[in-house]
Amino acid sequence: MSSIQFALLAASLAAPAAASDWPQWQGPNRDAQSPATGLLQKWPEGGPKLLFKTDKLGAGYGSPAVVGGRLVVLGAEDPAEATKEFVLCLDAGTGKEIWKAPIETSDGSYLYGWGSGPRSTPTIDGDMVYVLGARGDLVCLTFKDGKKVWSKNLVTDLGGGIPNWGYSESVLIDGDRLVCTPGGNKGTMASLDKKTGEVKWRSDGLTDAAAYSSIVVTNGGGHRQYVTQTPQSVCGVRADDGKLLWRRTDLKYAIAVIPTPVVYKDYVFITSGYGAGCGLVKLSQDGDGGKADKVYTSKVITNHHGGVVRVGEYIYGHSDTEGWVCLEFLKSAGEDGPKPAWTSKKLG
Repeated sequence: MSSIQFALLAASLAAPAAASDWPQWQGPNRDAQSPATGLLQKWPEGGPKLLFKTDKLGAGYGSPAVVGGRLVVLGAEDPAEATKEFVLCLDAGTGKEIWKAPIETSDGSYLYGWGSGPRSTPTIDGDMVYVLGARGDLVCLTFKDGKKVWSKNLVTDLGGGIPNWGYSESVLIDGDRLVCTPGGNKGTMASLDKKTGEVKWRSDGLTDAAAYSSIVVTNGGGHRQYVTQTPQSVCGVRADDGKLLWRRTDLKYAIAVIPTPVVYKDYVFITSGYGAGCGLVKLSQDGDGGKADKVYTSKVITNHHGGVVRVGEYIYGHSDTEGWVCLEFLKSAGEDGPKPAWTSKKLG
């Protein structure tokens, strides 16, 4: 995408002050579900009202975070200086620029013409904004005016390795921790003090390369743990110290591992594209550690981009082979896995 034009539409009947914040990737609980109410049941004639549009974002692929009437998004100067990434804060009601802050992007182009610019969504936590650039520049900024508080680079400071299409995850804030995925032999995941950037732990026993998926947190299986997908496995590490709790290499989806895992009760649902399919594991305790038993694997959902959404005990998402799918994902049907409740392919 050589450039982005961003537009905000009035799609809710609720007043702006009552609108729900969307502070990070996939919303308040990182599950792609919004608590907002008063949404329109149908578009008005002529469509929803256009609040504003802007062409200030340059190049990039990330989605915005919105808190307290402010919208924060990542971009890159386009087209001649696509490696100069920046964070842009706009008034969510008018599109007026509040502040713009540069990211310390490493020298050299990054897949220019094949995906220039940052890929991640900012994470807003209280008075701070946390962003990750395509080359691993992790920066903490003040939400008020975009002043830099601290920065690290996932490669030069943490010994990570840039995935082929660039770092794409949206970092997780969990209490006083920032959790991210540098990848590499120093530890796939890293936990940093969110106030200072000081490294607290690296994942002990887990050294997979980084992919494009974002970490999610769960209390499933009796442990508070961080779960992600890598090119080598789906895995979980203990939140307190980064100890590897479980790792399933038989569920690895090695090509373009992008979708965010879905965690629910003691379960983890994963999917990926290029024919990989989907899978479900059940978490449990194993002494001081944990384990993840495979429930099933299936081809019924093979999601390349965008991920899937859980509502109740159903998974909704797009499959490369079936179109849009509704899957009652906790119900197994033998070795073939679950059957979809419906698919758009079957609906015609």
